[in-house]
Amino acid sequence: MAVSAAVVSVGAAAPPAATSETPTKVPVAVGYGGAVASVDADASAAGIEVLKKGGNAVDAAVATAAALGVTEPYSAGIGGGGYFVYYDAKSRTVHTIDGRETAPLSADSQLFTENGKPLAFADAVSSGLSVGTPGTPATWQTALDEWGRRDLGTVLKPAERIARDGFTVDDTFRSQTASNETRFRYFPDTAKLFLPGGQLPVVGSTFKNPDLARTYDVLAKKGVGAVYQGDLGKDIVATVDKPPVDPSSGWNARPGKLSDKDLAAYRAKLQRPTKTSYRGLKVYSIAPSSSGGTTVGEALNILEKTDLSKASEVQYLHHYIEASRIAFADRGRWVGDPAFEDVPAKELLSQKYADSRACLIKDDAVLTSPLAPGDPRHPAACATGGTAAPTTYEGENTTHLTVADKWGNVVSYTLTIEQTGGSGITVPGRGFLLNNELTDFSFAPANPAVHDPNLPGPGKRPRSSISPTIVLDRHDRPVVALGSPGGATIITTVLQTLTEFLDRHLPLVDAIAAPRASQRNAAQTELEPGLYNSDLRARLEAIGHSFKTNPEIGAATGVQRLPDGRWLAAAEKVRRGGGSAMVVYPAAP
Repeated sequence: MAVSAAVVSVGAAAPPAATSETPTKVPVAVGYGGAVASVDADASAAGIEVLKKGGNAVDAAVATAAALGVTEPYSAGIGGGGYFVYYDAKSRTVHTIDGRETAPLSADSQLFTENGKPLAFADAVSSGLSVGTPGTPATWQTALDEWGRRDLGTVLKPAERIARDGFTVDDTFRSQTASNETRFRYFPDTAKLFLPGGQLPVVGSTFKNPDLARTYDVLAKKGVGAVYQGDLGKDIVATVDKPPVDPSSGWNARPGKLSDKDLAAYRAKLQRPTKTSYRGLKVYSIAPSSSGGTTVGEALNILEKTDLSKASEVQYLHHYIEASRIAFADRGRWVGDPAFEDVPAKELLSQKYADSRACLIKDDAVLTSPLAPGDPRHPAACATGGTAAPTTYEGENTTHLTVADKWGNVVSYTLTIEQTGGSGITVPGRGFLLNNELTDFSFAPANPAVHDPNLPGPGKRPRSSISPTIVLDRHDRPVVALGSPGGATIITTVLQTLTEFLDRHLPLVDAIAAPRASQRNAAQTELEPGLYNSDLRARLEAIGHSFKTNPEIGAATGVQRLPDGRWLAAAEKVRRGGGSAMVVYPAAP
Protein backbone atom coordinates (compact mmCIF):
# COMPACT_ATOMS: atom_id res chain seq x y z
CA MET A 1 0.00 0.00 0.00
CA ALA A 2 1.03 3.60 -0.54
CA VAL A 3 2.84 5.32 2.30
CA SER A 4 3.11 9.09 2.17
CA ALA A 5 2.55 11.88 4.62
CA ALA A 6 0.46 15.00 4.54
CA VAL A 7 2.38 17.94 3.14
CA VAL A 8 2.39 21.30 4.86
CA SER A 9 3.67 24.15 2.72
CA VAL A 10 5.29 26.75 4.93
CA GLY A 11 7.14 29.85 3.73
CA ALA A 12 10.69 30.38 4.88
CA ALA A 13 10.06 33.70 6.60
CA ALA A 14 6.36 33.67 7.41
CA PRO A 15 3.39 31.38 6.80
CA PRO A 16 1.62 32.16 3.54
CA ALA A 17 -1.74 33.83 3.63
CA ALA A 18 -4.82 31.92 2.60
CA THR A 19 -5.21 31.85 -1.17
CA SER A 20 -7.84 33.93 -2.90
CA GLU A 21 -9.70 30.68 -3.68
CA THR A 22 -10.34 29.99 -0.01
CA PRO A 23 -14.08 30.53 0.60
CA THR A 24 -15.09 33.18 3.10
CA LYS A 25 -16.80 32.08 6.30
CA VAL A 26 -20.13 33.76 7.05
CA PRO A 27 -22.65 32.51 9.63
CA VAL A 28 -25.83 33.28 7.68
CA ALA A 29 -26.80 33.32 4.00
CA VAL A 30 -30.16 33.75 2.27
CA GLY A 31 -31.07 32.90 -1.31
CA TYR A 32 -32.39 30.45 -3.87
CA GLY A 33 -31.39 27.18 -5.48
CA GLY A 34 -30.40 25.40 -2.28
CA ALA A 35 -28.29 25.96 0.83
CA VAL A 36 -25.49 24.34 2.81
CA ALA A 37 -24.39 24.99 6.39
CA SER A 38 -21.38 23.33 8.01
CA VAL A 39 -18.50 24.24 10.29
CA ASP A 40 -16.09 24.69 7.37
CA ALA A 41 -16.13 26.95 4.31
CA ASP A 42 -14.36 24.50 1.99
CA ALA A 43 -16.85 21.79 2.91
CA SER A 44 -19.88 24.05 2.45
CA ALA A 45 -18.47 25.13 -0.92
CA ALA A 46 -18.14 21.47 -1.94
CA GLY A 47 -21.84 20.98 -1.29
CA ILE A 48 -22.75 24.15 -3.18
CA GLU A 49 -20.62 22.99 -6.13
CA VAL A 50 -22.63 19.77 -6.36
CA LEU A 51 -25.95 21.65 -6.08
CA LYS A 52 -24.91 24.01 -8.89
CA LYS A 53 -24.15 21.03 -11.12
CA GLY A 54 -27.63 19.57 -10.69
CA GLY A 55 -27.13 17.38 -7.65
CA ASN A 56 -29.78 17.25 -4.96
CA ALA A 57 -29.57 17.67 -1.19
CA VAL A 58 -28.43 14.07 -0.69
CA ASP A 59 -25.63 14.39 -3.24
CA ALA A 60 -24.54 17.68 -1.70
CA ALA A 61 -24.67 16.26 1.83
CA VAL A 62 -22.32 13.41 0.90
CA ALA A 63 -20.00 15.84 -0.90
CA THR A 64 -19.95 18.14 2.14
CA ALA A 65 -19.35 15.22 4.50
CA ALA A 66 -16.47 13.91 2.39
CA ALA A 67 -14.89 17.38 2.38
CA LEU A 68 -15.25 17.56 6.16
CA GLY A 69 -13.27 14.31 6.25
CA VAL A 70 -10.41 16.35 4.78
CA THR A 71 -10.73 19.68 6.60
CA GLU A 72 -12.21 18.41 9.88
CA PRO A 73 -10.41 15.04 10.12
CA TYR A 74 -10.49 15.02 13.91
CA SER A 75 -14.29 15.12 13.92
CA ALA A 76 -15.37 12.98 10.97
CA GLY A 77 -14.23 10.80 8.12
CA ILE A 78 -14.61 7.40 6.49
CA GLY A 79 -13.19 5.80 9.63
CA GLY A 80 -16.33 6.75 11.59
CA GLY A 81 -20.12 6.69 11.47
CA GLY A 82 -23.20 8.85 11.85
CA TYR A 83 -26.93 9.37 11.37
CA PHE A 84 -28.61 10.77 8.24
CA VAL A 85 -32.11 12.31 8.20
CA TYR A 86 -33.69 13.10 4.81
CA TYR A 87 -36.87 14.97 3.87
CA ASP A 88 -38.26 14.05 0.45
CA ALA A 89 -40.15 17.02 -0.97
CA LYS A 90 -42.07 15.03 -3.58
CA SER A 91 -43.67 12.64 -1.08
CA ARG A 92 -43.38 15.04 1.89
CA THR A 93 -41.97 12.24 4.02
CA VAL A 94 -38.92 11.87 6.28
CA HIS A 95 -36.49 8.94 6.11
CA THR A 96 -33.39 8.08 8.13
CA ILE A 97 -30.23 6.02 7.98
CA ASP A 98 -28.54 4.58 11.08
CA GLY A 99 -24.87 4.51 10.06
CA ARG A 100 -23.57 3.91 13.57
CA GLU A 101 -20.40 1.89 14.04
CA THR A 102 -20.78 -1.62 15.46
CA ALA A 103 -18.81 -3.66 17.97
CA PRO A 104 -16.92 -6.69 16.64
CA LEU A 105 -18.96 -9.88 16.46
CA SER A 106 -16.56 -11.34 19.03
CA ALA A 107 -17.29 -8.61 21.60
CA ASP A 108 -19.21 -9.20 24.82
CA SER A 109 -20.24 -7.15 27.85
CA GLN A 110 -16.70 -7.46 29.24
CA LEU A 111 -15.07 -5.74 26.25
CA PHE A 112 -13.61 -2.97 28.41
CA THR A 113 -12.92 -5.07 31.49
CA GLU A 114 -9.36 -5.98 32.39
CA ASN A 115 -8.24 -7.94 35.44
CA GLY A 116 -11.80 -7.87 36.72
CA LYS A 117 -12.10 -4.07 36.58
CA PRO A 118 -13.34 -1.60 33.97
CA LEU A 119 -10.53 0.06 32.03
CA ALA A 120 -9.88 3.74 32.58
CA PHE A 121 -11.22 5.78 29.68
CA ALA A 122 -7.73 7.11 28.90
CA ASP A 123 -6.41 3.57 28.58
CA ALA A 124 -9.19 2.52 26.22
CA VAL A 125 -9.54 5.49 23.90
CA SER A 126 -6.21 5.41 22.05
CA SER A 127 -6.36 1.73 21.23
CA GLY A 128 -7.66 -0.77 18.72
CA LEU A 129 -10.11 -1.90 21.39
CA SER A 130 -12.08 1.34 21.01
CA VAL A 131 -12.55 1.08 17.23
CA GLY A 132 -15.95 0.07 15.86
CA THR A 133 -16.73 -1.10 12.34
CA PRO A 134 -16.96 2.14 10.30
CA GLY A 135 -20.43 3.05 9.04
CA THR A 136 -19.81 6.27 7.13
CA PRO A 137 -18.96 4.76 3.70
CA ALA A 138 -22.06 2.56 3.84
CA THR A 139 -24.17 5.56 4.88
CA TRP A 140 -23.00 7.57 1.87
CA GLN A 141 -23.68 4.74 -0.58
CA THR A 142 -27.08 3.92 0.95
CA ALA A 143 -28.19 7.56 0.82
CA LEU A 144 -27.08 7.95 -2.80
CA ASP A 145 -28.70 4.67 -3.84
CA GLU A 146 -32.00 5.54 -2.19
CA TRP A 147 -32.41 9.24 -2.93
CA GLY A 148 -29.42 10.71 -4.78
CA ARG A 149 -29.05 11.88 -8.39
CA ARG A 150 -25.28 11.43 -8.69
CA ASP A 151 -22.91 8.50 -8.13
CA LEU A 152 -20.32 8.28 -5.36
CA GLY A 153 -17.39 9.04 -7.64
CA THR A 154 -18.96 12.30 -8.80
CA VAL A 155 -19.77 13.63 -5.34
CA LEU A 156 -16.32 12.70 -3.97
CA LYS A 157 -14.50 14.84 -6.55
CA PRO A 158 -14.52 18.13 -4.56
CA ALA A 159 -13.19 16.40 -1.44
CA GLU A 160 -10.53 14.55 -3.43
CA ARG A 161 -9.41 17.89 -4.92
CA ILE A 162 -9.21 19.55 -1.48
CA ALA A 163 -7.18 16.64 -0.11
CA ARG A 164 -4.80 16.79 -3.08
CA ASP A 165 -4.42 20.58 -3.38
CA GLY A 166 -4.76 21.39 0.32
CA PHE A 167 -6.71 23.70 2.58
CA THR A 168 -5.64 26.62 4.74
CA VAL A 169 -4.85 25.77 8.36
CA ASP A 170 -6.85 27.87 10.83
CA ASP A 171 -6.63 28.37 14.60
CA THR A 172 -9.15 25.60 15.31
CA PHE A 173 -7.24 22.99 13.30
CA ARG A 174 -3.96 23.92 14.96
CA SER A 175 -5.44 23.97 18.47
CA GLN A 176 -7.15 20.61 17.98
CA THR A 177 -3.87 19.17 16.75
CA ALA A 178 -2.08 20.63 19.76
CA SER A 179 -4.58 19.14 22.21
CA ASN A 180 -3.95 15.71 20.68
CA GLU A 181 -0.21 16.08 20.13
CA THR A 182 0.87 13.74 22.91
CA ARG A 183 -1.22 10.78 21.80
CA PHE A 184 -0.71 11.48 18.09
CA ARG A 185 3.01 10.95 18.73
CA TYR A 186 2.25 7.42 19.98
CA PHE A 187 1.40 6.44 16.40
CA PRO A 188 4.08 7.11 13.72
CA ASP A 189 1.61 7.31 10.83
CA THR A 190 -0.55 9.81 12.70
CA ALA A 191 2.46 11.91 13.68
CA LYS A 192 3.77 11.89 10.09
CA LEU A 193 0.38 12.99 8.79
CA PHE A 194 -0.69 15.61 11.33
CA LEU A 195 2.67 16.68 12.79
CA PRO A 196 4.73 17.03 9.60
CA GLY A 197 8.41 17.49 10.31
CA GLY A 198 7.57 16.79 13.93
CA GLN A 199 5.84 20.17 14.33
CA LEU A 200 2.31 21.48 14.73
CA PRO A 201 0.80 22.78 11.47
CA VAL A 202 1.20 26.54 11.11
CA VAL A 203 -1.87 28.76 10.91
CA GLY A 204 -2.11 30.10 7.37
CA SER A 205 -0.12 27.25 5.84
CA THR A 206 -1.56 24.83 3.28
CA PHE A 207 -2.27 21.33 4.55
CA LYS A 208 -2.36 18.56 1.96
CA ASN A 209 -3.32 14.92 2.42
CA PRO A 210 -2.38 13.01 -0.74
CA ASP A 211 -3.03 9.64 0.93
CA LEU A 212 -6.66 10.59 1.56
CA ALA A 213 -6.98 11.90 -2.01
CA ARG A 214 -5.90 8.46 -3.24
CA THR A 215 -8.30 6.77 -0.84
CA TYR A 216 -11.19 8.81 -2.19
CA ASP A 217 -10.08 7.88 -5.69
CA VAL A 218 -10.21 4.20 -4.70
CA LEU A 219 -13.75 4.66 -3.37
CA ALA A 220 -14.75 6.51 -6.54
CA LYS A 221 -13.50 3.69 -8.78
CA LYS A 222 -14.23 0.60 -6.67
CA GLY A 223 -17.11 1.77 -4.50
CA VAL A 224 -17.52 1.19 -0.79
CA GLY A 225 -16.88 -2.51 -1.35
CA ALA A 226 -13.23 -1.48 -1.06
CA VAL A 227 -13.96 -0.91 2.63
CA TYR A 228 -16.29 -3.79 3.38
CA GLN A 229 -14.84 -6.54 1.15
CA GLY A 230 -11.59 -5.14 -0.24
CA ASP A 231 -8.01 -4.09 0.40
CA LEU A 232 -8.96 -0.88 2.18
CA GLY A 233 -10.92 -2.94 4.70
CA LYS A 234 -8.00 -5.32 5.15
CA ASP A 235 -5.79 -2.34 6.01
CA ILE A 236 -8.35 -1.16 8.58
CA VAL A 237 -8.53 -4.60 10.21
CA ALA A 238 -4.73 -4.94 10.33
CA THR A 239 -4.40 -1.48 11.91
CA VAL A 240 -7.07 -2.12 14.55
CA ASP A 241 -5.83 -5.56 15.52
CA LYS A 242 -2.18 -4.51 15.73
CA PRO A 243 -2.02 -0.73 16.22
CA PRO A 244 1.27 0.62 14.80
CA VAL A 245 2.83 2.23 17.89
CA ASP A 246 6.11 4.07 18.28
CA PRO A 247 8.05 1.64 20.55
CA SER A 248 9.84 4.52 22.27
CA SER A 249 6.54 6.05 23.40
CA GLY A 250 5.87 3.32 25.95
CA TRP A 251 2.18 3.47 25.05
CA ASN A 252 0.14 0.29 25.48
CA ALA A 253 -2.28 0.47 22.54
CA ARG A 254 -4.45 -2.52 23.29
CA PRO A 255 -5.29 -4.53 20.19
CA GLY A 256 -8.82 -4.59 18.86
CA LYS A 257 -10.93 -7.53 17.78
CA LEU A 258 -12.10 -6.36 14.36
CA SER A 259 -12.23 -8.94 11.56
CA ASP A 260 -12.97 -9.16 7.85
CA LYS A 261 -16.29 -10.76 8.84
CA ASP A 262 -17.25 -7.66 10.83
CA LEU A 263 -16.75 -5.44 7.79
CA ALA A 264 -18.54 -7.84 5.44
CA ALA A 265 -21.52 -8.07 7.82
CA TYR A 266 -21.94 -4.31 8.26
CA ARG A 267 -25.11 -2.64 6.99
CA ALA A 268 -26.30 0.94 7.25
CA LYS A 269 -29.91 0.64 8.44
CA LEU A 270 -32.85 2.35 6.78
CA GLN A 271 -35.39 2.98 9.52
CA ARG A 272 -38.36 5.12 10.50
CA PRO A 273 -37.65 8.45 12.17
CA THR A 274 -38.92 9.47 15.55
CA LYS A 275 -41.87 11.86 15.39
CA THR A 276 -43.05 14.36 17.97
CA SER A 277 -45.76 17.00 17.77
CA TYR A 278 -44.73 20.37 19.19
CA ARG A 279 -46.71 23.63 18.97
CA GLY A 280 -48.66 22.20 16.02
CA LEU A 281 -45.44 21.31 14.18
CA LYS A 282 -44.02 17.86 13.40
CA VAL A 283 -40.52 17.20 14.73
CA TYR A 284 -38.63 14.31 13.10
CA SER A 285 -35.29 12.89 14.19
CA ILE A 286 -33.28 9.69 14.47
CA ALA A 287 -34.56 6.65 16.36
CA PRO A 288 -32.42 4.28 18.47
CA SER A 289 -29.58 3.25 18.35
CA SER A 290 -29.26 7.01 18.87
CA SER A 291 -30.99 8.43 21.92
CA GLY A 292 -31.27 11.82 20.23
CA GLY A 293 -34.75 11.57 18.76
CA THR A 294 -36.39 10.02 21.81
CA THR A 295 -34.69 12.32 24.33
CA VAL A 296 -35.21 15.60 22.45
CA GLY A 297 -38.75 14.48 21.69
CA GLU A 298 -39.57 13.57 25.28
CA ALA A 299 -38.20 16.89 26.53
CA LEU A 300 -40.29 18.80 23.96
CA ASN A 301 -43.37 16.88 25.08
CA ILE A 302 -42.61 17.75 28.70
CA LEU A 303 -42.42 21.43 27.69
CA GLU A 304 -45.50 21.30 25.45
CA LYS A 305 -47.95 22.63 28.04
CA THR A 306 -45.68 25.43 29.30
CA ASP A 307 -45.93 28.69 27.35
CA LEU A 308 -42.23 29.38 26.93
CA SER A 309 -42.92 32.36 24.66
CA LYS A 310 -44.35 34.32 27.60
CA ALA A 311 -42.05 32.98 30.33
CA SER A 312 -39.33 35.16 31.82
CA GLU A 313 -35.78 34.29 30.79
CA VAL A 314 -35.25 32.67 34.19
CA GLN A 315 -38.39 30.55 33.99
CA TYR A 316 -37.67 29.60 30.39
CA LEU A 317 -34.19 28.35 31.28
CA HIS A 318 -35.47 26.69 34.47
CA HIS A 319 -38.10 24.65 32.63
CA TYR A 320 -35.72 23.80 29.80
CA ILE A 321 -33.07 22.58 32.28
CA GLU A 322 -35.56 20.49 34.26
CA ALA A 323 -37.07 18.92 31.13
CA SER A 324 -33.56 17.95 30.05
CA ARG A 325 -32.83 16.44 33.47
CA ILE A 326 -35.93 14.26 33.33
CA ALA A 327 -35.43 13.15 29.73
CA PHE A 328 -31.82 12.16 30.45
CA ALA A 329 -32.91 10.09 33.46
CA ASP A 330 -35.19 8.11 31.16
CA ARG A 331 -32.61 7.92 28.38
CA GLY A 332 -30.07 6.23 30.63
CA ARG A 333 -32.47 3.51 31.69
CA TRP A 334 -34.32 2.75 28.48
CA VAL A 335 -32.33 3.55 25.34
CA GLY A 336 -29.81 1.26 23.67
CA ASP A 337 -29.44 -0.64 20.42
CA PRO A 338 -32.96 -1.97 19.68
CA ALA A 339 -31.49 -5.08 18.06
CA PHE A 340 -30.35 -6.07 21.57
CA GLU A 341 -32.59 -4.12 23.93
CA ASP A 342 -36.35 -3.75 24.31
CA VAL A 343 -36.48 0.03 23.80
CA PRO A 344 -39.93 1.56 24.46
CA ALA A 345 -39.43 4.37 21.94
CA LYS A 346 -43.15 4.84 21.24
CA GLU A 347 -43.96 5.09 24.93
CA LEU A 348 -41.05 7.46 25.64
CA LEU A 349 -42.51 9.78 22.99
CA SER A 350 -46.11 9.63 24.18
CA GLN A 351 -47.65 12.84 25.48
CA LYS A 352 -49.30 10.84 28.29
CA TYR A 353 -45.91 9.76 29.58
CA ALA A 354 -44.46 13.26 29.19
CA ASP A 355 -47.32 14.70 31.23
CA SER A 356 -46.65 12.18 34.00
CA ARG A 357 -43.07 13.44 34.15
CA ALA A 358 -43.74 17.15 33.55
CA CYS A 359 -45.65 17.45 36.81
CA LEU A 360 -42.35 16.91 38.64
CA ILE A 361 -41.27 20.40 37.54
CA LYS A 362 -42.04 23.24 39.95
CA ASP A 363 -41.53 26.94 39.24
CA ASP A 364 -39.68 27.53 42.51
CA ALA A 365 -37.73 24.32 43.14
CA VAL A 366 -35.13 22.13 41.47
CA LEU A 367 -35.12 18.37 41.06
CA THR A 368 -32.21 16.42 42.52
CA SER A 369 -29.86 14.45 40.27
CA PRO A 370 -29.31 11.70 39.57
CA LEU A 371 -33.07 11.56 39.13
CA ALA A 372 -34.68 8.13 38.96
CA PRO A 373 -36.19 7.09 35.63
CA GLY A 374 -39.90 6.67 35.13
CA ASP A 375 -41.61 3.71 33.49
CA PRO A 376 -42.97 4.79 30.09
CA ARG A 377 -45.02 1.60 29.77
CA HIS A 378 -46.82 2.29 33.02
CA PRO A 379 -46.94 6.09 33.47
CA ALA A 380 -47.59 7.20 37.03
CA ALA A 381 -48.18 10.89 37.61
CA CYS A 382 -45.27 12.59 39.36
CA ALA A 383 -43.77 9.24 40.37
CA THR A 384 -40.40 9.59 42.09
CA GLY A 385 -39.74 5.94 42.97
CA GLY A 386 -37.19 3.69 41.31
CA THR A 387 -33.42 3.61 41.45
CA ALA A 388 -31.34 6.37 39.92
CA ALA A 389 -28.23 5.88 37.82
CA PRO A 390 -25.76 8.58 36.77
CA THR A 391 -25.25 9.54 33.13
CA THR A 392 -22.16 7.88 31.71
CA TYR A 393 -19.40 9.82 29.93
CA GLU A 394 -19.60 10.53 26.21
CA GLY A 395 -16.97 12.34 24.14
CA GLU A 396 -17.88 15.84 23.00
CA ASN A 397 -16.83 16.03 19.37
CA THR A 398 -18.41 15.23 15.98
CA THR A 399 -19.60 17.54 13.17
CA HIS A 400 -22.96 18.40 11.64
CA LEU A 401 -24.12 19.62 8.24
CA THR A 402 -27.50 20.74 6.95
CA VAL A 403 -28.43 20.94 3.26
CA ALA A 404 -31.45 21.92 1.14
CA ASP A 405 -31.92 21.92 -2.63
CA LYS A 406 -33.99 23.70 -5.27
CA TRP A 407 -36.61 20.94 -5.23
CA GLY A 408 -37.23 21.42 -1.51
CA ASN A 409 -35.44 18.29 -0.28
CA VAL A 410 -33.58 18.65 3.02
CA VAL A 411 -30.81 16.68 4.76
CA SER A 412 -29.74 16.93 8.40
CA TYR A 413 -26.64 14.77 8.89
CA THR A 414 -24.36 14.33 11.90
CA LEU A 415 -21.18 12.29 11.46
CA THR A 416 -18.39 11.47 13.85
CA ILE A 417 -15.26 9.59 14.83
CA GLU A 418 -16.27 10.20 18.50
CA GLN A 419 -13.91 12.39 20.48
CA THR A 420 -11.56 14.94 18.88
CA GLY A 421 -9.02 12.87 16.98
CA GLY A 422 -10.95 9.63 17.43
CA SER A 423 -8.71 6.77 18.49
CA GLY A 424 -5.65 8.73 17.36
CA ILE A 425 -4.77 5.84 15.01
CA THR A 426 -4.28 6.57 11.30
CA VAL A 427 -4.58 3.74 8.81
CA PRO A 428 -1.09 3.64 7.23
CA GLY A 429 -1.03 5.05 3.72
CA ARG A 430 -4.77 5.78 3.72
CA GLY A 431 -4.90 9.27 5.23
CA PHE A 432 -7.73 8.95 7.77
CA LEU A 433 -8.16 8.40 11.49
CA LEU A 434 -10.12 5.54 13.00
CA ASN A 435 -12.98 6.11 15.43
CA ASN A 436 -13.02 5.41 19.15
CA GLU A 437 -16.79 4.94 19.05
CA LEU A 438 -16.93 1.82 21.21
CA THR A 439 -16.04 3.95 24.23
CA ASP A 440 -19.63 5.25 23.96
CA PHE A 441 -20.66 1.94 25.51
CA SER A 442 -20.89 1.77 29.28
CA PHE A 443 -17.70 0.05 30.44
CA ALA A 444 -19.71 -1.33 33.37
CA PRO A 445 -23.31 -0.72 34.53
CA ALA A 446 -23.81 2.89 35.59
CA ASN A 447 -25.53 1.48 38.69
CA PRO A 448 -25.37 -2.29 39.34
CA ALA A 449 -28.93 -2.13 40.68
CA VAL A 450 -30.31 -0.73 37.42
CA HIS A 451 -30.35 -2.46 34.04
CA ASP A 452 -27.93 -0.70 31.70
CA PRO A 453 -29.04 -1.02 28.05
CA ASN A 454 -25.71 0.30 26.76
CA LEU A 455 -23.22 -2.45 27.63
CA PRO A 456 -21.14 -3.86 24.74
CA GLY A 457 -22.30 -6.88 22.77
CA PRO A 458 -21.47 -8.73 19.54
CA GLY A 459 -22.29 -6.49 16.57
CA LYS A 460 -24.05 -4.05 18.89
CA ARG A 461 -24.23 -0.31 18.18
CA PRO A 462 -23.21 1.91 21.10
CA ARG A 463 -25.82 4.42 22.19
CA SER A 464 -25.38 7.86 20.67
CA SER A 465 -26.73 11.33 21.43
CA ILE A 466 -26.67 12.46 17.81
CA SER A 467 -29.89 14.37 17.06
CA PRO A 468 -30.25 15.50 13.43
CA THR A 469 -33.70 17.08 13.31
CA ILE A 470 -36.16 18.25 10.66
CA VAL A 471 -39.30 20.22 11.59
CA LEU A 472 -42.31 20.28 9.26
CA ASP A 473 -45.48 22.37 9.36
CA ARG A 474 -48.98 20.91 9.45
CA HIS A 475 -48.88 20.55 5.66
CA ASP A 476 -45.65 18.55 5.85
CA ARG A 477 -43.50 21.33 4.43
CA PRO A 478 -40.09 22.13 5.95
CA VAL A 479 -39.84 24.83 8.60
CA VAL A 480 -36.32 24.29 9.90
CA ALA A 481 -33.66 21.58 10.02
CA LEU A 482 -30.70 21.53 12.38
CA GLY A 483 -28.24 19.50 14.40
CA SER A 484 -25.00 19.77 16.34
CA PRO A 485 -21.88 17.96 17.51
CA GLY A 486 -21.05 17.72 21.19
CA GLY A 487 -21.50 14.19 22.57
CA ALA A 488 -24.31 14.10 25.11
CA THR A 489 -24.56 17.90 24.85
CA ILE A 490 -25.91 17.42 21.32
CA ILE A 491 -29.32 16.66 22.80
CA THR A 492 -29.44 19.79 24.92
CA THR A 493 -28.00 21.95 22.13
CA VAL A 494 -30.70 20.84 19.69
CA LEU A 495 -33.41 21.19 22.33
CA GLN A 496 -32.31 24.67 23.37
CA THR A 497 -31.86 25.86 19.78
CA LEU A 498 -35.31 24.59 18.83
CA THR A 499 -37.00 26.30 21.77
CA GLU A 500 -35.06 29.54 21.26
CA PHE A 501 -36.19 29.54 17.62
CA LEU A 502 -39.75 28.17 17.88
CA ASP A 503 -40.77 29.55 21.30
CA ARG A 504 -38.55 32.56 21.93
CA HIS A 505 -38.72 33.60 18.24
CA LEU A 506 -35.02 34.33 17.83
CA PRO A 507 -33.73 34.39 14.24
CA LEU A 508 -32.17 31.00 13.48
CA VAL A 509 -28.60 32.33 13.45
CA ASP A 510 -29.19 33.98 16.84
CA ALA A 511 -30.83 30.87 18.29
CA ILE A 512 -27.69 28.99 17.27
CA ALA A 513 -25.42 31.67 18.74
CA ALA A 514 -27.28 32.03 22.07
CA PRO A 515 -25.23 31.02 25.15
CA ARG A 516 -26.05 27.46 26.16
CA ALA A 517 -26.90 25.47 29.23
CA SER A 518 -26.66 21.67 29.37
CA GLN A 519 -28.25 19.52 32.07
CA ARG A 520 -27.79 15.75 31.68
CA ASN A 521 -29.16 14.36 34.96
CA ALA A 522 -26.13 15.58 36.84
CA ALA A 523 -25.75 17.46 40.11
CA GLN A 524 -24.60 20.55 38.23
CA THR A 525 -25.77 22.12 34.99
CA GLU A 526 -23.04 23.21 32.60
CA LEU A 527 -23.15 26.82 31.42
CA GLU A 528 -21.21 28.59 28.73
CA PRO A 529 -19.53 31.81 29.89
CA GLY A 530 -22.27 33.98 28.40
CA LEU A 531 -24.72 32.54 30.92
CA TYR A 532 -22.31 31.72 33.74
CA ASN A 533 -21.11 35.33 33.91
CA SER A 534 -24.61 36.83 33.67
CA ASP A 535 -27.09 37.79 36.37
CA LEU A 536 -29.28 34.92 35.16
CA ARG A 537 -27.00 32.48 36.95
CA ALA A 538 -27.62 34.07 40.34
CA ARG A 539 -31.35 34.21 39.71
CA LEU A 540 -31.40 30.52 38.78
CA GLU A 541 -29.23 29.65 41.79
CA ALA A 542 -31.84 31.35 43.95
CA ILE A 543 -34.31 28.68 42.81
CA GLY A 544 -31.82 25.94 43.71
CA HIS A 545 -29.77 25.32 40.56
CA SER A 546 -26.06 24.56 40.76
CA PHE A 547 -23.69 25.31 37.88
CA LYS A 548 -20.23 24.76 36.49
CA THR A 549 -18.65 26.27 33.38
CA ASN A 550 -18.14 24.65 30.01
CA PRO A 551 -16.26 26.94 27.62
CA GLU A 552 -18.06 25.69 24.52
CA ILE A 553 -21.17 23.54 24.08
CA GLY A 554 -22.00 22.22 20.61
CA ALA A 555 -21.51 23.82 17.19
CA ALA A 556 -24.86 23.80 15.40
CA THR A 557 -25.87 24.41 11.81
CA GLY A 558 -29.33 24.71 10.28
CA VAL A 559 -31.43 25.68 7.30
CA GLN A 560 -34.81 27.42 7.30
CA ARG A 561 -37.41 27.62 4.57
CA LEU A 562 -38.62 31.22 4.35
CA PRO A 563 -42.24 32.09 3.42
CA ASP A 564 -41.19 33.51 0.04
CA GLY A 565 -39.46 30.26 -0.96
CA ARG A 566 -35.89 31.32 -0.24
CA TRP A 567 -33.57 29.24 1.91
CA LEU A 568 -31.76 30.64 4.93
CA ALA A 569 -28.61 28.80 5.97
CA ALA A 570 -27.21 29.45 9.45
CA ALA A 571 -24.10 28.39 11.36
CA GLU A 572 -22.14 29.39 14.43
CA LYS A 573 -20.90 32.96 14.75
CA VAL A 574 -18.03 32.13 17.12
CA ARG A 575 -17.93 28.49 18.30
CA ARG A 576 -15.18 26.43 16.63
CA GLY A 577 -13.98 29.54 14.87
CA GLY A 578 -17.41 30.19 13.36
CA GLY A 579 -19.31 28.15 10.79
CA SER A 580 -20.00 28.53 7.10
CA ALA A 581 -23.45 29.20 5.60
CA MET A 582 -23.87 29.32 1.82
CA VAL A 583 -26.65 29.43 -0.77
CA VAL A 584 -26.53 28.69 -4.50
CA TYR A 585 -27.94 32.06 -5.58
CA PRO A 586 -27.78 34.90 -3.03
CA ALA A 587 -30.41 36.75 -5.06
CA ALA A 588 -33.16 35.63 -7.41
CA PRO A 589 -31.55 34.08 -10.50
